[in-house]
Amino acid sequence: MRMYDLIMKKRNGGILKKEEIEYMVIGFTNGDIPDYQMAAMMMAIYFQGMNEEETLDLTMAMAYSGEILDLSKIKGVKCDKHSTGGVGDKVSLVLGPMAAAAGIPVAKMSGRGLGHTGGTIDKLESITGFHTSMEEEAFIHQVNEIGIALVGQTAHLAPADKKIYALRDVTATVDNMSLIAGSIMSKKLAAGADTIVLDVKCGNGAFMKTEEDAKMLAETMVKIGNGAGRKTIAIISDMNEPLGYAVGNALEVAEAVEVLKGNGEKRLVELCIILGAYMLFGTGLADSVEKGKEKMESVLADGSAYKKFLSFIKAQGGDLEEIENTDRLLKAEYREEIYAPVSGYIAGIEAEEIGISALMLGAGRETKESKIDYTAGFWLNKKTGDKVEKGECLGIMYANQKEKMEPAKKRFLNAFIFSKEAVPKQSLIKAVIGD
Repeated sequence: MRMYDLIMKKRNGGILKKEEIEYMVIGFTNGDIPDYQMAAMMMAIYFQGMNEEETLDLTMAMAYSGEILDLSKIKGVKCDKHSTGGVGDKVSLVLGPMAAAAGIPVAKMSGRGLGHTGGTIDKLESITGFHTSMEEEAFIHQVNEIGIALVGQTAHLAPADKKIYALRDVTATVDNMSLIAGSIMSKKLAAGADTIVLDVKCGNGAFMKTEEDAKMLAETMVKIGNGAGRKTIAIISDMNEPLGYAVGNALEVAEAVEVLKGNGEKRLVELCIILGAYMLFGTGLADSVEKGKEKMESVLADGSAYKKFLSFIKAQGGDLEEIENTDRLLKAEYREEIYAPVSGYIAGIEAEEIGISALMLGAGRETKESKIDYTAGFWLNKKTGDKVEKGECLGIMYANQKEKMEPAKKRFLNAFIFSKEAVPKQSLIKAVIGD
């Protein structure tokens, strides 16, 4: 078997066999196939596409290129939730404790963020003392003991995906549905869960800008998951404005605590409840999605989800005083209120622009080497559809570098679209795939 022949086959529109895909993935991961040949293959796939069988075979080959996490020692049916990312997406911080309180063992591996704000790991590490590194035995013990543990993704999990993605990123071959879906699902399959619930975002603050593209990605990922023997469900959710009020690492932790205490922003709470309901339904812990919703609402209302969060933070070394009094998390040197320039209604908020504003303050990473400012970011006081008076506070900026505040403030203000007429709020859930 030669890589040259496989490149030509795909370039000419041929269908790659399972053993050919495995040869290609293993060879590239081991360094036997050079970058330039894999780059040529990625471009051939970009133009010719892959069918369902090829997409599943590629995903499985990448998943099995490294360690497969064995969660069999954890009691119960394991369910993993994955989001395709957005602005202000702190769902994992809220949903993990909710799911654990409802009886789902949460054994989660998360990554760091490269973009507007940090990933789930970065957000949790904004809590003093919190650590995300532990041995597999301790990880499994913690899940069995308190129902939840969250660690950083290791380099041994789907290493082929990491290497292939780095190549796609510099050869303009990221934007292909099979390659995107395969990249996401290879890591989810390697993480060992029995059931997978996907939160696929669509809108100006998401990777998938249109609902149509989000559905295509969701359908592809659901087919991969089910084809791999994992019950998989995808929720298409709106990302045309930031999720919740907070954008920034420590700020998002503070907001997550408020949600767990029963004081959350309506859309954020709704999304957590819906995703949790499908997790319960997918694992068989609820007979229906409606029963799942009732259970998720109850763990918020009775405080058990918040108590589970406290146990989780304590188990991983976090300072509980910062959770019980979240003002202690908000340590930015500068705090500035930003006022509405006109009266009227908020017709829209460009989520991506808010995200870039936070990035300008240091809340995210522009490169892998960038250091995150955990306390930088924004707290929004108004959302789409809200009425606002000129001079009323739209949001609060938190920063530690004074020279970055004015440019970030201007971009933040430009993200708001004002209207003289009342504007209806957009629906949060667009579709459910694989139910």
